[in-house]
Amino acid sequence: MSGAEIRAELLKVTRRAYFQDHMFAATSGNLSVYDRQTGRMYITPGSFPYEDMTEDDMMVIDLDGNVLEGKHKPSSEWKLHAAIYRNFEDVCAVVHTHSPYATSFAINHMNIPVVLYEIAWFLGGDIPVAEGALPGSPEVGENCVKVLKERNGCLMGNHGAVAMGETLAQAYTRAVYIEDAAKAYSLALTHGPVRVVESAEVRRFLGKE
Repeated sequence: MSGAEIRAELLKVTRRAYFQDHMFAATSGNLSVYDRQTGRMYITPGSFPYEDMTEDDMMVIDLDGNVLEGKHKPSSEWKLHAAIYRNFEDVCAVVHTHSPYATSFAINHMNIPVVLYEIAWFLGGDIPVAEGALPGSPEVGENCVKVLKERNGCLMGNHGAVAMGETLAQAYTRAVYIEDAAKAYSLALTHGPVRVVESAEVRRFLGKE
């Protein structure tokens, strides 16, 4: 895709996340697309109202945080995105949300087990919690990378959630499934004992056995 097409898609998904799916509030959350051919990361600007955001407000930086294009500061969590892109060669999009149900488990530092088959299919297994770190610090990304080795998304201690994918559409779908799983699990916990999908069943479902 061209830079203009990436900006357009980034704005479209960002607006859906904010206005339609309520994946974050105020100016929290951030999304990015990484063009591996050019080494350019397209990322939402930091502390900028989603109501006013346009394609021209998207920032373009490299993995060291150098601004290549744009009139704002990039998201303060650009280091998180850069760490993921450096460590996972097939990843070209990252979505960081503050969706309420997922964030509640991040606050509790509670993994979300495989209570739905979709969790295994879209996220690779249970949804782990990465150790928390000061927002905007390199440790945020470093801690997430540790638990994303065999997963497509995770919770971030006392922070939110992050999902990654080969495309922005794929990363966003995974972010939605993290919130959906968190909501379903939260409700299930109020009804009584929770039955998780057994690991052997998960392997059969994923065709690994």
